Amino acid sequence: MLHVRVISPAVSTDEVLRIADDHPAIVNVIKMLGAAHAPKGDFVEFDVAREAANGVLDQLSALGLKDTGAITVEQLDLSISTASEVAEEVAPGDPDDAVVWKELAARTATDTRVTWGFLAFLALATQIAAIGALLDQPILIVGAMVLGPEFGPVAAICFGLLRGDRRLIGAAVRALVIGFTVAIAITLACTSVSRLLGWITPGMLDDRPLTDFIIHPDKWSFIVAVLAGVAGILSLTAGKSSALIGVFISVTTVPAAGNIAVAVALAHWHEVGASFEQLGINLAGMLIAGTLTLLVQRTLWARYGMHMSPASRNKTA
Repeated sequence: MLHVRVISPAVSTDEVLRIADDHPAIVNVIKMLGAAHAPKGDFVEFDVAREAANGVLDQLSALGLKDTGAITVEQLDLSISTASEVAEEVAPGDPDDAVVWKELAARTATDTRVTWGFLAFLALATQIAAIGALLDQPILIVGAMVLGPEFGPVAAICFGLLRGDRRLIGAAVRALVIGFTVAIAITLACTSVSRLLGWITPGMLDDRPLTDFIIHPDKWSFIVAVLAGVAGILSLTAGKSSALIGVFISVTTVPAAGNIAVAVALAHWHEVGASFEQLGINLAGMLIAGTLTLLVQRTLWARYGMHMSPASRNKTA
């Protein structure tokens, strides 16, 4: 279940209540007239089955509440209520399969921001991957994969392609380009200093059987990236954030970036191109799969989504 809080100007409150009363997947409706202080207005809140949230939020948005009031949505971890159970039974499908498009739009928009945190995590992940490549330590490569935050902008590009949103796509591409450029540059600088100090030598990249998959992109690299892209989008739309860890571990984006830095610093030029190819293949696979997954989800929910009238509600009573 989702909990929805609405601040509505007095002229729109009756319509908000009508939407809440007429929808069979909405329960626990509360109204407090004049309770909102900033912005001023009435306060209405209710619970709605996740599967039915898109239609409800669209109706509320059509009232112009974004400009005249506010609509806030949060996930309910527990709702002990027979009425809530009935609402979930009435709604089609399963909550884990439901895609709340406004929620996804807000999340992907946030993931396109080039913040210090984003740059720091990507740079740290790339440096760990570089050390893993130098020492031929797969455990460090795995750790770097988990730490890397690059899937957020990738998902944003997928969502932007689905919606034809050039601004979102541009912001996400910018985040990826700046992020990887900064991460590789920092790692290259650190690696160059380490070479000057004699801590690392070019020979460290000559024989590393446990991590040489980074410089050998092939069809399996693309297939794994495709599967990871599907899993990543499903984990975002279903609210299963724990599944993203498996996605991070599956793709070789951050290890490829780390290897680019050490290969340049140690003059292993043949590895630079292979690492860029690995990075490109993984990003392409995730983008293609992620966009197609969102397209399938949108098609299914457009076909089987919930648009029930008061009459249909009476039939379920």
